[in-house]
Amino acid sequence: MLTKRIINADRVRKITGGFSFIPHRFLADGFLASLDREEIILYLFLILAGDRYGLSCYRYDAICTLLQINLDEYIIARDGLLGKDLIDFDSRIFQVLALPPRPVIKKKSADDEDQDPAVVAQIIRQSLRYADQRRALP
Repeated sequence: MLTKRIINADRVRKITGGFSFIPHRFLADGFLASLDREEIILYLFLILAGDRYGLSCYRYDAICTLLQINLDEYIIARDGLLGKDLIDFDSRIFQVLALPPRPVIKKKSADDEDQDPAVVAQIIRQSLRYADQRRALP
């Protein structure tokens, strides 16, 4: 077995200010392997952005800009994390949840192939633009 040793004693991580963590189970129990690339980066972002209860309130446009993903990728990743029971979302606030007993692995069905996410994403995009325009009105 490999014996671990600190490589750079001047740069050992310390908890200061905010605190975020990912339980080791996330890797060891297969949660990481159950996610696609965009789900991983969104999950990591939400962990980093969250307070001690896992709550954060970044808007979709800021998240897309920071993560360098488009709206479609954001929506698919968000919905994937919701479906895998890793986050909750009430349209304003995200909550990173305690890990469920085991990863949720979604299998593709014939119904999944019949749905075109681009159409749904277009409707959502239009709704979000409309909401932004309404907020900008005096």
